[in-house]
Parts: sequence; C-alpha cells; structure tokens
Amino acid sequence: MLSSSTIQIVKSTAPVLAVKGEEITTHFYKTLFTNHPELLNIFNHANQKKGRQQTALANTIYAAAAYIDQLEVLLPAVKQIAHKHRSLAVKPEHYPIVGDHLLKAIKEVLGDAATSEIIEAWGEAYGVIADVFISVEKEMYETALQQMDGWEDFKKFEVVEKVVESELITSFYLKPSDGSAVPSFFPGQYITIRLSIPGEKNLFNRQYSLSDSFNDEVFRISVKKEFGDPSGAVSNYLHEHVEIGDTVDVTAPAGDFILKTNQDTPVYLISGGVGITPMLSMLKTIAKEQPSRQTTFIHAAKNGSVHAFKDEVGESIEKMENAKKLFVYENPSDEDIRLGAFHEQGYITENMLKAMNIDKDALYYVCGPVPFMKFIITMLGILGVAEENINFEFFGPSIDMKKEEEASIK
Repeated sequence: MLSSSTIQIVKSTAPVLAVKGEEITTHFYKTLFTNHPELLNIFNHANQKKGRQQTALANTIYAAAAYIDQLEVLLPAVKQIAHKHRSLAVKPEHYPIVGDHLLKAIKEVLGDAATSEIIEAWGEAYGVIADVFISVEKEMYETALQQMDGWEDFKKFEVVEKVVESELITSFYLKPSDGSAVPSFFPGQYITIRLSIPGEKNLFNRQYSLSDSFNDEVFRISVKKEFGDPSGAVSNYLHEHVEIGDTVDVTAPAGDFILKTNQDTPVYLISGGVGITPMLSMLKTIAKEQPSRQTTFIHAAKNGSVHAFKDEVGESIEKMENAKKLFVYENPSDEDIRLGAFHEQGYITENMLKAMNIDKDALYYVCGPVPFMKFIITMLGILGVAEENINFEFFGPSIDMKKEEEASIK
C-alpha cells in the first residue's frame, strides 16, 4: 500500500514524464542492454530501432503516474501487456533489473530535478506496479502450464507443412516435436516464434496470430513477407529459409483479442492485409460452433494477387446460415475485374458501411496496418458504434490509436 505522500509525489511528476518520457525510456533501454545484453534475446530489436518500444514504455509510465492511486483503472492495459510478457517468457527476476535501470534513467535525464525524495517515491511505486504485473503473469503462466497439453515457456515445434497463400503470405503448420497434441486456444490469439538467425548473436522473437480454428494436431500461422524492410527479418527468414522438417521454439497461445463465443450478438470482422489472419480463425470458429450467428466479413487488400484465404473465407461463409462477405480492392488487376474477384474498389468507406446497414449494437473486430485500424475505428465511432463494442489487435508495443494521423490501407 502506497503512502499518501508517495502518491502525491508520483502524481505531481506525471506532467514532467509526459514531456521527458521518451528521453527517459530511450536512455533506459540503452543502458539496460549495455549492462544486460542477454535481455536482447527477449525484446524485439526492430521495435527498439523504430522507437516504438520506447514510446510505449513512456506512455505506460505516464499512465502509471497519473493513476497510481487508481491502479484498477489500468488493469485492462496491464492484462494486455502481461499476455505479451507471458508469451515472451518475461519472468519475475527481470523486474528488479528493469526497475533499477528505470530509476537511474529518470535521475540522469532529470538531473537535479529528480530529488532523492522523488526517486524514493518512484522506487516504491515501481515496486507496487511490478508486483501487479508479476501477480497477473503468474496466473497466466499457471493457466498455460495446467491446461491439457500445455507448457510454461518455450517448446520445440516442427514445421510439417508450408503453403503459399498469396504473393505475400505463406502459412506454416507447426506440430509439437515431442508428439503431443496442441492445447486449445481462443480464436484471435497468437503464439510467439523464437529462432536464431545465422550471423546474429541474439535470438529473435515474433508474435503471429493463429490463422485457423482449433484442431488438436497443429498450429497454423500465416506470415507476410516484408520486402526490403529490415524490421521483417524474422518473417523474411521464415519465408526464405525455414522449410518442412525444421524446428522453431513456440510459446503457448496468448492474447486478449478474442472472439466472444459465449453469446450470439451479431459480429463484424474487418481486416486489412495480413490482418486477415486472426479474423479467419474467428470466422472458421463461428462456422463450426455458431453457424446461425449473424456474421459480416469485410476484408481490404491491394488486389487479388496479395489477397490470401479468399477460398477459405468463401467456404466458411457457405456453411453459415446468416453470413456475408465484402472484399474491397484498392487497385484491382484486369484479371480481378474479369473474374469478379471483389465487391468494391478503393478503400473501405463510410458509405460502404452505411449501404450494408451495419448494426451499431454488434461486436466489431478490427485488425490490419495501424493507419487502417485508426480509420476504421474512427469511422465506426462516427456511425454510432460504442467504443466498448470495438475490439482491435495491434502487434508490437501498445500505441495510442488516437495519435496516429494517417488513414490509409496498405
């Protein structure tokens, strides 16, 4: 329990952290990795280079300062981050290391303004916040271990099938190397893939949505190739070098972007690009378990050559009693036009959704590039959909969607 003086000090420093937050976190990560290079085996190097991890941590610290006396307000965000931590095998012993370097970064960036009283208050506050994360993550580790065919950290999986789905997306079917079955998961969840890349001294971790409904034999992930993008090192390595018979390390499914299957509320699945992967898992699950549920599947792609899973979506829709689909191509080819492969040209628009008579009381799931999600979420709000009915998945460090200014589909 924090003292009133500690709470007052932490809350009073929140405005300073809003200004200096990214400077503090940038300094923090630099010294953390210098002193503990082994932690580079956990963190996403690409997010570090882009500054996304630094921004996300700065936002988290600011929120913690602002709500230090109402930590329950932060619980949904804590659980979302904890899912990612559990999936990356972040452990209790990492928290004191992080806390020590964070306090030093605050002191070094703020200088004399960071009095001993402020540092002590933040040290006390960090301990409370860390305990919240450790407690939530402990429960998640136990759940992952205790479920049927579950495990705690990483486990060896063999690639048993590799399927090209489009010019950009390839699916990998993964089976436990020990011959066991795979645990059940919620449609929309992801797994972490860990692998070593020749020439690199650190391990690489990336999280990929499970792109199929549950079966107890294999996981399926579907990976986009990132041409010319250094941040796509793992995805590109999977495409170019990982073949049938190879093994990768995998964590148990995680994530809170999940389809609510315990109700029959109408659902809209809206995706752009490779964001189709968790939506496909949701759609196929509905087709199996709730075939009468009113479902609308909307997907945006550049054209037919990069549109993956078109047939799987169609097959699932045909099995359902009250489902429809809408494919929107930004720049359809002559063949797309000849085949009638899409329904609308351009981008998803407000008028398109109005023409579909969307149900503002339905549940909405959105996944795709950040500008796409920002645009769709904003548009749904304009159309009267309540914020609590809109669910979205963002891979990588959490961001403030409201600060994203772009609104285009990739």
